[in-house]
Amino acid sequence: MSPRILVLDFDGVLCDGRAEYFASSCRVCAQVWGLAPAQLEPLRPAFDRLRPLIETGWEMPLLLWGLQQGIREEDLRQDWPSWRQRLLQQVGVSELGLAQVLDGVRDRWIEEDLQGWLGLHRFYPGVAAWMRQLQAAGEPRLAILSTKEGRFIQQLLGREGIQLPRHRILGKEVRAPKATTLQRLLAAAQLPAEELWFVEDRLQTLRQVQRVPELEQVLLFLADWGYNLPEEREEAARDPRLHLLSLEQLCQP
Repeated sequence: MSPRILVLDFDGVLCDGRAEYFASSCRVCAQVWGLAPAQLEPLRPAFDRLRPLIETGWEMPLLLWGLQQGIREEDLRQDWPSWRQRLLQQVGVSELGLAQVLDGVRDRWIEEDLQGWLGLHRFYPGVAAWMRQLQAAGEPRLAILSTKEGRFIQQLLGREGIQLPRHRILGKEVRAPKATTLQRLLAAAQLPAEELWFVEDRLQTLRQVQRVPELEQVLLFLADWGYNLPEEREEAARDPRLHLLSLEQLCQP
């Protein structure tokens, strides 16, 4: 079996952006709470381990601030949604307010030092070479489905010698749930659902796809090297409709 269209998430599947997440979160913490980078650097390992908890970008600086306040990593991991609301109330900042600060930090950084910002993203070992091989073979057709802006994905791919047509990079600007975008891809390609495969590192996203009847035959893969927790990987391994995928398996022919 092989797909006609292979849809890949970007962050956590192709590219590890945790260095950028941490650096941008540090800048937000400096702007909002006056925290110096030296105060935050020791928290980088815990921040990286807790990255799978994050659903939306504005949560990252809030998570880092919570760690700096001494909240135990295990407590945050056990019930991040409750802690997220509690921390928002404590700091008196709204979700929208934090999101605007984070967007502003990134926009200024990108405007002043685009190459420095891009340089904090690294592709997982073997992924770029594998993508170039698939492109050379011509099948399956590759598409990227991500919450990162498409223009940045295109630049990061270009740095690795991967040239995807812009219409096959479906980023933040699409402004639709991934399940909806997959439905649109199938309709545009006029293919049966089983000829589209989707690789994602967030179990919750795959669950949303599973709830759409039209996508029932799409093959769904959870990337076990991405931003997910051990218990999520165990849950995926028990689900007959999901396939737990390793990086070694991904990069094979």
